[in-house]
Amino acid sequence: MKITVFSSNQPRHISLARELGRIADEVFYISEVNTVFPGKVADFFNKSEVMQKYFEKVIASEAKIFGEIGFIPNNVRTLSIKSGDLNRLNRSKLEEALKSDVYVVFGASYIKGWLIDFLVENYALNIHMGISPYYRGSSCNFWALYDNNPNYVGATIHMLSKGLDSGDMLFHCLPKLSDGHSPFDFTMQSVAAAQYGLCEALSDGNIFSMDRVAQDKSQELRYTRNSDFTDQVANDFLSRQYSVNKKALTNYPELLRPLFY
Repeated sequence: MKITVFSSNQPRHISLARELGRIADEVFYISEVNTVFPGKVADFFNKSEVMQKYFEKVIASEAKIFGEIGFIPNNVRTLSIKSGDLNRLNRSKLEEALKSDVYVVFGASYIKGWLIDFLVENYALNIHMGISPYYRGSSCNFWALYDNNPNYVGATIHMLSKGLDSGDMLFHCLPKLSDGHSPFDFTMQSVAAAQYGLCEALSDGNIFSMDRVAQDKSQELRYTRNSDFTDQVANDFLSRQYSVNKKALTNYPELLRPLFY
């Protein structure tokens, strides 16, 4: 099996490329590169003292769950590009990666033009870090915690569509809360749940026969953009010293084939 994945370059994204490499003969990994020091370096997120404090916790949890950035297996072929350049590439530059059996998108920039047409036609899968259709857009699991809804932290495996996070759903993946887990550990564990669930479903072939369920946008609780995550919001969350309420995790919304990991 050959798999092409469109993702980014943080440890959680590298982890997905590694995990796909365990179940595939060959993986084509198109990695959109951002700084690995968010908060310290102005890039996708602002550079500020508050952002630095916030992302120090994110980076620590990411390292705890996925390890540091590092090299990947020999059967994973990487093409690294600057984030935002993906839609500028013509077909010939990606030709080798367009002959795969499976296409996966996780943490890539918004895909447009000929490439989104190709991926939708070839039944590409998307990992949405958030439980759709309730939380959609950017940083959904942060916003679920911000809203004191830890039972809405998780991931949705769905079909890629031209609309953002709007494709038909296949299943949901949710993190198990472990003793000593910070809220940052909890949300990062949801990424591990998504990767485990996707790789298991691909490995045993179940994903190819799953019924697809349309998203009901009337159930949406919040839609967020990257610009909504400001210094004020981050500082407000840090000042709360939030902890995940285990009791709230018994009151989950309606879920599709939920996988807890």
